[in-house]
Parts: sequence; structure tokens; C-alpha cells
Amino acid sequence: MIKKGVYAAGLSVLNKDLSVNIDATINHAEGLIQNGLHGVFFWGSTGQSQLVSLQDKKKLISKISNHKLKKQFFLGTGDNSLHNNFELIDHGFKNKFDTYLLMPPAYYPKTNQGVFNFYQKIISTFPKIIIGIYNFEKLCGYKFSVEAITHLVKTYPNNIRFVKDSSYNLFQTLKIKDLLIFPGSETKLKTGLDAGCSGSVSAVLNVTHSLARKVFDDFTNKKEQTVNEKLIKVREAFDKYQLISALHTYMSIEDEKYKNLLPPLVLLSEEKKIELLSKLKELKFLTKKNIAA
Repeated sequence: MIKKGVYAAGLSVLNKDLSVNIDATINHAEGLIQNGLHGVFFWGSTGQSQLVSLQDKKKLISKISNHKLKKQFFLGTGDNSLHNNFELIDHGFKNKFDTYLLMPPAYYPKTNQGVFNFYQKIISTFPKIIIGIYNFEKLCGYKFSVEAITHLVKTYPNNIRFVKDSSYNLFQTLKIKDLLIFPGSETKLKTGLDAGCSGSVSAVLNVTHSLARKVFDDFTNKKEQTVNEKLIKVREAFDKYQLISALHTYMSIEDEKYKNLLPPLVLLSEEKKIELLSKLKELKFLTKKNIAA
């Protein structure tokens, strides 16, 4: 079960043929935890999950089933198909993963009842599943209200246990006992903690891990904040671009494997890459290789 903390929406590392490099993706996640994160989510939007094959997703789940950090690894499904969700969750349960971050299917028109039905079908099929609601209107076309979350939690109190709020309409207003709330951006980490949130689940934590962990620990230990302003500014620098493209561009300077992206995703243009690195250099947030690029 997920606890309070800072978690990355993990990147997927791809081979040249655009299949998932299973070992490199796991190693990346392991490194994030070693650098301070409380855990990593595989198969969220940051991991290109909507574009990755079901086969590759299942391969990775099988590989991490006996990993030493298994208790710090969590799953999404990143698939519009209800039956593909069933198949992936079933595979996860067979490998002893019971916690899933789930967003309503994208593209099609959604009503409150239709979204409720999506979670109802999954919970009725997997009664012991632990679900995090992924609230991200920009990606799926539906924004959860406080009332919609409350209805789900009241109906399924043993299943709906946390929320990732990337629409930012819930993290300061949703107050349900024992329901963990994680804003989807480091810019909201400290503000969210002040409001009673549990931490953050974020794409940019793939690179801001150490800063975010210090902000979280300083808040927990009631210490003065010394890096929160820098954390926010680094996140804002990445926010000027498509996040997956920006992150892979940044990471690829140290490791060329990160250059591989599934279409329609692309790396930043050279102009935008220079612009991003220039801003990060101003913030003193660059490795030696990044500075030389």
C-alpha cells in the first residue's frame, strides 16, 4: 500500500526498435529510489504507457515481481480498453501487485455515471484491488469533482485509497479521512503538504528527486525550507515544454537510450533544448555533461 511520500511517474527506456528496454527501465526506477524517492509508478502517462504494448507491460511486471524494491514499485495500466485493463491487472495480481493508479479512458465523452461504471467494473472483477484515482482532465477529458470522488470512496472504501491530482482542483479541497492526496507537480508539493496532502506523484521527479525529498523531509521534521523555491523553478522550466519530450531530451544527454520515443512523441528541437538547458543552468540544476551539451 502506498504511504505518504514523493513518487515518480517513471520514464520508460526504449530500445532502437521502440520495444521497452525492460532492464534499463527498472534500473532507472531503482536509481530514483536510491536518490531519495519513496517509490516509482510504472505505466503511467510519463512512461508512454498509452503507446506501449500490453506484452511489454506484462514483461516488466513479471521482471519486477521478485525485485528487492518491489514494495516501492507501483503500477498503472495506461490503456483505454476495459478488457486490456482486466488482463494487465490480472497479470499484476498473479505477480502479487495489488495497487494501481487508474485514469478513466481517454477520447470518448464521459459522464459521472460512465466514469463510476469504469471503476465499478474493475473493482467487481478484482475485489481486493487498491486504486488510486488519476485526476488529469488535460489527458483524459474528464475532471473529477469532490462529489464524484466522495461517491466512489463511500461506495468502495476498501478499494479507493488515494488520488493523484494533476488537474489541481482537488488537492486543497478534498478532505476524506484516510484518503491520501498527491498533487501531480512539485510546484504544489509544499502547498499541498500544508493543506494536509500526502506528498507528490510527478513526472519531473524523475530528475528533481533529491530536491523533492528534502522539501518533504524538512516539512515532516518541521525544519526551515531551503530548496523549495529552487524545486518549483526547475519544475516550471520543464513545464514550458511537453514533459515527456523535455525529460527524455534532458536525460539523453547523459544516456543516448533516452532519445528513443514512441510516435507521435519527439525530442525537443535543438533550439528548445538549448533554451531549457540555459534556464536549468541559471538555476544551477545541471550535471557536467548537461552543461557541456
